[in-house]
Formats: sequence, C-alpha cells, structure tokens
Amino acid sequence: MKPGLSLRVSQHLALTPQLQQSIRLLQLSTLELASEVEQMLDDNPFLEREDEHAPREDFGLARADERVSEGDRIHENATESGADGMDSIPASDGFDAEAGFAEGWDGDGGVEMVPDDGEWGGEAPARTAQRDDGDELDPGERGRAHESLTEHLHRQALALRLSPEDSAALRFLIESLNDDGYLEDSLAQLAATLTDEGDDLDALEELVHRFSFALKLLQSLEPAGVGARGLAECLTLQLKARRAERGVAEDEQARLATALKICAQHGVLELLAKRDARRLAQLAGESEEAVRAALPVIARLEPKPGRRFADVERNAIVPDVVVTARGAGAQLRLRVQLNPDVMPRLRVHDVYASALRGGRGGEHHQALAQRLQEARWFIRNIQQRFDTILRVSRAIVERQRSFFIHGELAMRPMVQRELADELGVHESTISRVTTAKYMATPCGTFELKYFFGSALGTEAGGNASSTAVRALIKQLIAAEDAAKPLSDGQLSELLKAQGIDCARRTVAKYREGLRIPIASLRKSVA
Repeated sequence: MKPGLSLRVSQHLALTPQLQQSIRLLQLSTLELASEVEQMLDDNPFLEREDEHAPREDFGLARADERVSEGDRIHENATESGADGMDSIPASDGFDAEAGFAEGWDGDGGVEMVPDDGEWGGEAPARTAQRDDGDELDPGERGRAHESLTEHLHRQALALRLSPEDSAALRFLIESLNDDGYLEDSLAQLAATLTDEGDDLDALEELVHRFSFALKLLQSLEPAGVGARGLAECLTLQLKARRAERGVAEDEQARLATALKICAQHGVLELLAKRDARRLAQLAGESEEAVRAALPVIARLEPKPGRRFADVERNAIVPDVVVTARGAGAQLRLRVQLNPDVMPRLRVHDVYASALRGGRGGEHHQALAQRLQEARWFIRNIQQRFDTILRVSRAIVERQRSFFIHGELAMRPMVQRELADELGVHESTISRVTTAKYMATPCGTFELKYFFGSALGTEAGGNASSTAVRALIKQLIAAEDAAKPLSDGQLSELLKAQGIDCARRTVAKYREGLRIPIASLRKSVA
C-alpha cells in the first residue's frame, strides 16, 4: 500500500486542567476538601488564608474598583509584554518558582490584581474552638483530649503492683487489643512475634505463661469483657463480673447462673441469635422457663466492650448546608444557607502578587505567573463548588417541602435526572453534589442523597416515594405486637390496604435496609 498524507477534520471534547479541578473539588467531602485546601496552601505561595492578616498594600482589593491611572496602565502593559533587559524577581521571597508546579496547567499568564484575588467567604466567619486563654484549640489537641481504650487500661494497670516482666507483658496485651476490646491473636501467636527462630521451646513456653497471667489481669480490668478472644468469652466475663457485685438479688443470681451455663456451651451464639429457648434449655440442662428468663440478661450485655471509648468526635458529621424554619404549617418558611464552618476563607497573597506584577521579566517570571493563575482558579473553583451545592440544596428543599412539614411519610418521589433537568446541569453533577454532602434540618441531619427515592405505584394512580414507604414500614413495625410480630407478607398486605402496591420481596429489601431483623427475631422473649 502506497503511503500518503491526508487531512481530516474532527471534533472532540477536551477537559482543561481548570475543569478537571472543578469536577474533582465538587465530588470531595468536607474533610477531603479541607485536606485539599491545606495541600494547596503548602504548595502554592500565592495562596493564603484570609485570617492570616498578611500585610496588604494600597493596590490590593480595597482599591480594586478604582480607576487605573495612565501611568499604571502603561507599566502593566510593559510588564505583561515581558520586555527584555529587566531585572529578575529577588529570591528573598522564600519560595521556588518550579516547586510543586502543576504540570500542564494552562493559565492566561496574567499577573495583575483583580477583584477575585481577594478573600472569598469573608462574610461567613468560621467558628473555632478556643481555650480559656482565648487561643484557638488545635484539632490535634482536641483529639488528644479523648481517652482511648488503651489509655484507659494503661491507667488502671499503673495501680497494679507487678514485676517489670509482668508489667511489660500486660502492656503488650493492652496494645494488642482491637478497637472493640478483643484479643484477636492467640497467646502463642503473640509470643512468637517476640521470639526469634533460634530461641528454644522453653523460652516460648515461658513467654506464653507470662502472657496467660497477664491476660487474667487484663480481663479483671474495666470495662468488663475486655481481653476476650471471642464473643462467648466476652459475655461470660461480663456475667462473672455481674455476679461478683454486691447487693445482687437471689433471683437475679439465678438468672446469671443460667446465663453462664448457656454461654459456656459450644456453638451457642447462633441459637442465641435465633432465641431458640428449647434448644438452649437442652444444651444448658435447665428448664425452658429459666432459659427464657436468662435471655434478657444476656441481651443487655455489651458485645463490644471498647465501643464507649470510640472517638465519636472524629466521626461526627459536619453539614455542608443548614436549613432553618420559621412559622408552621402552610406559613412555614424555609431558609437554606451554606454552613460557614466548612467554607475555607482564601485569597491571593497581595504582596507576592504585586511583587510579581512589578517584576522585571526575570527567568522564572512565566512560571510564577502560572502559579498565580493556579491560585486564582482554585479560589474560583471552590466558590463554584459551594454555589452548586447551594443551588442543588435549594431545589431539593423546594421539591420536598412537605417533608419539612409532615415528616418522612410526606416525602415525594424524586430522581436525580429530574433535578438535573430543572437546574440545567448534567445528572453526574447532581450525583457528585449529593454524595458525602449533608444537610442539617429541623428534622435532623441527612445526606443529600436521602431526599431522592424511586416511585411506587398506588391504587389512586399516583406515586409514593420509596423513602416514605420505608418510613411507613418502620412505623408499622414499631406499633406491632411484640408477642406476634408482623411478617414481610403481612407488612405487604398492610401497605396494599393503604393503597401502596409493594411486593413482599420489596418489603424485605426495605426492612433489611433499615436494619430491622425478621419477625422471628423480633418476637419478645419476656
């Protein structure tokens, strides 16, 4: 085949670095955005927080709207043209022009000050935790104020009079616990991690013996059940601790003794989950009546002793949007606004930007101009992110107004495509905005995705939201007779009686999504 040249015209869509950054920022959660902002502040010297109070010159934002003099205009034109023979920017500013430069960033190269270079979010001062002396409380210090499970156990261990070897063994076991307070590895496995292959068997056995003694000490500490190697042992330790308490009534002691017999049986956990009193009575050698009396005792035990030491503050949800209500009923007025606590207050560093503008076209002038443009685009993209979240949130509140008046049962069916068509954006934009973004309302804090739900047909020819159907199922189960709980089929029939066509399998799916057990497990054992 003879080689040749030919021209072909085609169109294709290319995402600029600015658009890629805008899309990426939009899908970040609040914590991820904060991390991204910190990274950008470290990498880009032209970007600073608005509350850092850097020196501001007369050419800054305060005079952004003033008319530019003829002399300044001539100077700016000369600067932008990059005339030859001009001096470079002094290196005393303390940053490298090439360090951290985003490869492929396509900016306009402009270095003049514009109104957008000033602070953004200045009207929304962030609230920060403070000490008694008025200084801000560092987030790391706030996390250290919480006592973890290991710290709680180490503090108790200090009160024990132990030899250095036993104290070291106890500390090692405490550090080997998981977050729930369980010892996942066996004592032999833990001992093997501290011995070399060349050590003799006697040394390993001695270490296991010390760990066995330290384990008994660990399991005697508070909370009861810590140091267990399984759920059955955890329940047993708590029951023994309860029996050792003073002032326990005789009937309660009898129930505790029966519960101990039950937990001592092999493979009892599955029967406990099913609440099979007959099988449990056979295994424990007790009457079925005594087993039924002991089951509530076991149900009140804590399966995860370390749960109450979990750092709830670190898992707290910070809403991106806050909805406030005024009035009631038909006069209800809803106000949707961004949460000022999650809005970063950023601006372009005036001194560095003016130094670049007054520079003499040095060797690194173009690279620094690109970094300045990168800082500007970052501020604009963050502003666009919050503007999009606010638009979507307002549209959600407007469509789901009945929810804020009557609750979950009044939720309307809504899919992302409908909201995208209303706002004139792509459906993927709605998906990014509603993922890991939260709204604080008078009814509680919800993820934005919560307000979307598919439609289920009704006898009247209308549609019911799947969210409302879930709320109705939850309401029916809450009002059921504990001795005769409703099955999925009965729930389906009750929904049909209210005009909602919902199959039994759909009811089962919604019930599992609500983390509600089946009817046999909801049956009262009292």
